[in-house]
Amino acid sequence: MKIAVTSIMLDEPEEFVERWVKSAMDADVMMLADTGSTNGCDEAARYLGVEVHDIRIRPWRFDLARNVAMALVPEDVDVIVKLDVDEVLADGWRDALEAAPRAARYSYQYVWNYDEHGNPDVQFMADHTHARWGWTWRHPVHEALEAAPGVNAVAQPTDMVIEHRSDSSKSRSQYLPLLEQAVKEDPTDDRMAHYFARELFFRGDWVRARVEFTRHLMLPTSTWAPERAQSLRYLAKMDDYPERWLLRAVAEDPSRREAWVDLADLMTSQGETALAAAYAHRALSIVGRPGDYMTEAHAWDDTRLSELAG
Repeated sequence: MKIAVTSIMLDEPEEFVERWVKSAMDADVMMLADTGSTNGCDEAARYLGVEVHDIRIRPWRFDLARNVAMALVPEDVDVIVKLDVDEVLADGWRDALEAAPRAARYSYQYVWNYDEHGNPDVQFMADHTHARWGWTWRHPVHEALEAAPGVNAVAQPTDMVIEHRSDSSKSRSQYLPLLEQAVKEDPTDDRMAHYFARELFFRGDWVRARVEFTRHLMLPTSTWAPERAQSLRYLAKMDDYPERWLLRAVAEDPSRREAWVDLADLMTSQGETALAAAYAHRALSIVGRPGDYMTEAHAWDDTRLSELAG
């Protein structure tokens, strides 16, 4: 199996580039597509043995940049591991990938962030490792892989682990206009609607966020219960009476802890200890943390929940 580890890059800290290279050393090809860096990170990568290509995308969008980067991967590569420069491959990644049955797409454990104690917080199964041929990136931002006709898009699970080590100094300013562009291009895409609403929430534009979360919930394509429950949880954060939204969230997806824990915490803040205990007990009855990005570590703190449950 010939493996390429690759991504796009722009003005990354040199220590991030060094860390990226160190984690990807077992790859047959290490390749980065630089989109216009001015801080010298492209030369640092070349010095460390990375194949670097200079590309320009105007107007900017992530999917086009990733598709150009993918087109630059050597034709005889079997598998592409998309690894952003703020991510690292855990030790043993190549053995884990090669041990899995051959497939057109592979999934792996993805650690998105860490709590204040350095323990993994949000972690889920991601699937951005794929065969060299048969794939296209789609959407201006929060881009997703789209399989060509006839390609089996079901991901083969592996024991590979990728850790996200984010650069908190990087601006998110480009995300909002790109997400707005995404929902204009495809107003029926429920995933883009949810992400756009979430970004509006993060920016403090709660009026538009409420509208977009509501639109997400009304879309015929919005059928994934965890994401619907998440939209309701965000609506609760923007309301003087959050309980009504949280009750809808647990009705939408009672199999997840997060909304039950929100209710327990809300009741605790209101001095309703009996209700808080009941909701905490209900959360504790759910075992087996789901493997998607909606899970949050605080909802799986059994010690704290046991204290609330009495």
